[in-house]
Amino acid sequence: MSDTEFDLFASARQEMIDEGFHPDFPLGVQEQLKILQSRAALPAGGGLRDLRSLLWSSIDNDSSRDLDQAEFAERVSGGIRVMIAIADVDSDVTIGSPIDQHASEETTSVYTGIKTFPMLPELLSTDITSLNEAADRLAVVIEMVVGGDGAISSTGIYRALVRNQAQLTYSAVGSWLEGSSAAPAKVAASAALQAQLKLQDEAAQSLLDERYRLGALNIDRVEAEAVITDGQVQGINAHKKNRASDLIENFMVAANGVMARKLTEAGVCSIRRVVRTPERWPRIVELAARYGESLPIQPDSGALNAFLQKRKAADAVHYADVSLAVVKLKGPGEYVLSRPDGDQPGHFALAAHDYTHSTAPNRRFADTVTQRLIKAVLSQSQPPYSDPQLDSIARNCTLKEDAARKVERVMNKRIAAVALRSQIGQTFMAVVTGVTPKGVFVRVA
Repeated sequence: MSDTEFDLFASARQEMIDEGFHPDFPLGVQEQLKILQSRAALPAGGGLRDLRSLLWSSIDNDSSRDLDQAEFAERVSGGIRVMIAIADVDSDVTIGSPIDQHASEETTSVYTGIKTFPMLPELLSTDITSLNEAADRLAVVIEMVVGGDGAISSTGIYRALVRNQAQLTYSAVGSWLEGSSAAPAKVAASAALQAQLKLQDEAAQSLLDERYRLGALNIDRVEAEAVITDGQVQGINAHKKNRASDLIENFMVAANGVMARKLTEAGVCSIRRVVRTPERWPRIVELAARYGESLPIQPDSGALNAFLQKRKAADAVHYADVSLAVVKLKGPGEYVLSRPDGDQPGHFALAAHDYTHSTAPNRRFADTVTQRLIKAVLSQSQPPYSDPQLDSIARNCTLKEDAARKVERVMNKRIAAVALRSQIGQTFMAVVTGVTPKGVFVRVA
C-alpha cells in the first residue's frame, strides 16, 4: 500500500474542520500581512530597554520555527538573575484586526504530526514575531532572582529589544547537560555560551527542587513522535523529557507565576490557567492501593508525587502506564477569569496557587491576551478587555484546547497505523497496558 492510498494531510484538515477549527486564513489576513512586511524598522526608545548585547539563547524542539522565548542568566548577590524574553506578538497583531479575529477564534496552534495548523500566519509566527537567531526583536521580559533554595525574589516585567544569539534544541543541549554527549557545535564554539547554559541549568534545578518541595507532580511521560520526511511517514520515535526540556519547563512555570502575581498586584482582571483538585481522587487512591500504597483521603499532590516516584524506582518498565493513568484521572487544565479579589483554585499538578499562560503568544491566544494586559499595566493605560470579554475568551480557549487535543490524538493514531502497516505479521516485545471489550492495548517495548 502506498502513502497516496491514505492522505494524512487531507485527514488532518478534515479533523480540524470536524472539531470546529478553520484551517484557512480569511482574505483580510493577507492584506494585513502586506502592511506588516512594509513597516518601518523596529522602534527605539519609548521605555524600551536595549538588551541586544546580552547572550540570549533559545532551546526548543528540533523542528520548531515559532520561537516564543529566549533566556539569559547572570549570577548576582542574591542568587541567579534569570531573564526570559517573550516574543511581543501584540505589537504586530492589534485587537480586532483580521489576524487577531482569526486567532481569537482558533485560540491555539494544532500539531497533527503530519502538518502544523498555526494560530498565526507563518510569516508572523516563524518570522516577524519569532525570536529567530541573529534577529532584532521586540519582547516582554520577565525577570526574577532565583535563590539557592529555589525561592524567587526581585521580580520585574518590562519591554525590551533583544537578539537571540543561539537557537538550540532540547535533544542536543539536553544530552550535553546530562554528560552523555559532546556539546552541540554552537555551544562547543563558545565558552561563554557553555557557562551561560550551565548557569541557567543551575537556576532551573533550584527551581525544580523547590517545586517538588511544594508538592508539584513529576510525571515523566514517554510520548510517541512521528518521523516524517518530505511528507512521508518513516517511523515513530519515543520522545522523552531531558535536562534541557526540564530547564525550559522550570523557567516557564516560574515566569508564568511571576506574571500572574504582577497582574493581581496591579489590581486588574486576567486569565488564569488552572488544574482543579481532582474530582476522581478516590480512583487515584484505588490505583495506588493496587500497588500496596496508601494515599490520603483528601487530595495531596505531594503524596501523589511521592507515590509516582516510588513506582518509577520500583518498576521503570510499567511506570509510564501508571503515570498516564494518573494524568487521565487528575483531569485537564482550563482557563478561567481571575479577579484580583477573587479566590482561584490554583494549579494542582504544579502545586501553584498563582499561574497563568504568558510565555507562548505565537501559539496560544490566552498568552497574547495576557501580554496585552501586562503591557496596559506597564503603560498605565486602561485594560484592553472587559471582565465579560475575558470570561468569554477563557471559555473559548478551554473548548478549543480540548478540540485540539482530540485532533492530535486521532492523528497520532493514524500516523502510527501508517508507520506500522509495513510491519504487519512481525513479532514485537511489548507491554500489555490494558484489556477491554474492544481489544487489548499494548505498548511496544
